[in-house]
Amino acid sequence: MEKSMPTGRVPGGYAITVAAVALAAGLTGCAVSGSAGASPKAIQPVQSMQAAFVSAIKLVLPSVVEIRTGSGLGSGVVFDSRGDIVTNAHVVGTGSGLEVLPATSAEPIPATLVGIYQPDDLAVIRVSDPDGLRPAVFGDSGDLVAGDIVLAIGNPLGLSGSVTEGIVSAVGRVVSEPGSHGSPGAVLHDTIQTSAAINPGNSGGALATLDGEVVGIPTLAANQAAGGAAPGIGFAISSDTVVGIARRLIASSG
Repeated sequence: MEKSMPTGRVPGGYAITVAAVALAAGLTGCAVSGSAGASPKAIQPVQSMQAAFVSAIKLVLPSVVEIRTGSGLGSGVVFDSRGDIVTNAHVVGTGSGLEVLPATSAEPIPATLVGIYQPDDLAVIRVSDPDGLRPAVFGDSGDLVAGDIVLAIGNPLGLSGSVTEGIVSAVGRVVSEPGSHGSPGAVLHDTIQTSAAINPGNSGGALATLDGEVVGIPTLAANQAAGGAAPGIGFAISSDTVVGIARRLIASSG
């Protein structure tokens, strides 16, 4: 389920900034190369960065669920306290046989389809029992700039609750999503390009800031023209788009 940029569609995903990794590596190098007498001032920035990652993951991870269908699995983000979950349309497919596995549970919960909006590859589903689900905090994707650190949180390759890191590589991208597995595909506007690793199973998950706010829904990973993955190039639907469409789908469902 990968696209070509040629871009490749992927169900859910996470990522972290290359710049952040380089920074952390540089700071660590300074601390280690100074021998046993390394200055605490050289260590503190690394510890502070690590604490920010840990804090953000603790905030967002409980709001990211695994979505299971008869044809595969993907990810979703808890949208509200009623049990509504936003994800990609290509993750839910026809909407039959839906199950949700919360981050804090070992037992899946039955879910029903609330609505699909194919032009932006978005869908909302609802679980029968919302107890234990934590709604995510959605941030303003319009505030993002290239270089912002982001985390991709989802269930790549069925590995529940996986996190990858990266940066925002660009904003306002327009990308084509080829159809597959019954999905007609779409032209996605105002997407976020990220260096965060996005793999099959990540689609519908969360792209989050270090403040613990969801600013996008990972949807596509790029493929090289000659075939094979193009590392470090993924795309997420902006939270501004996600929130607007999710609200309309929920309102229209009664």
